Amino acid sequence: MGSFSIWHWLVVLVIVALVFGTKKLRNIGEDLGGAVKGFKKGIKEAEDEDLPPKQVPDQNTVDVQAKEKQDVSNN
Repeated sequence: MGSFSIWHWLVVLVIVALVFGTKKLRNIGEDLGGAVKGFKKGIKEAEDEDLPPKQVPDQNTVDVQAKEKQDVSNN
């Protein structure tokens, strides 16, 4: 026993291609790829829903830092 060599995998691939045909295998690959894309899109949308919406500042708003007025008197 042990791991299979590259020749074993090539024989298995040829048998699978003969049994299912290349067109059917291509369709299965396209379906699997579409499913993975849909899954990734769903995960991204779920993450975006969890995040708070970004706040866009109003164009008329001025962003400044307020400081307390200090009393400076001459003694």
